[in-house]
Amino acid sequence: MTTTTLPDIESLSFKIELETRVMAPIDVTFAALLEQLGPGFEKSDGESMAFKLEAWPGGRWFRDLGDGNGHCWGHVQAIKRPTLLEFSGPLMMSHAVANNVQYRLREENGETIIKFHHAAFGNIPDDMKKGMVTGWNYIIDHARQRAETK
Repeated sequence: MTTTTLPDIESLSFKIELETRVMAPIDVTFAALLEQLGPGFEKSDGESMAFKLEAWPGGRWFRDLGDGNGHCWGHVQAIKRPTLLEFSGPLMMSHAVANNVQYRLREENGETIIKFHHAAFGNIPDDMKKGMVTGWNYIIDHARQRAETK
């Protein structure tokens, strides 16, 4: 007889919550976020990540490596311009995982507040969890910079 030990639920779940203030109107901030997650997505050295974002319900969010090659990061689960952008999918992980990513925007006193939420469930290596916090902060900060310079 084989005995299998399953991991506890807490070790399989992962959550990141971030909040950023942007000195720009909500519609400008939302457009900057779409740009950052799509064609403006770059590595820290400025090299393009070749991302495509089809900004409609069911639209794909993917890295296009050309010649029919690439990586599907997810699908637009919900979009409500300019207050909500939500994805579900594997993101950068080639593991048995489920992810939900939400960007919720609201305008307050001439600023836009972005509330970011990433929830994941599955077998996610610890080093990847640490890297995701850095990565999401990078994306949000660059979207903020884009919006504030428009």
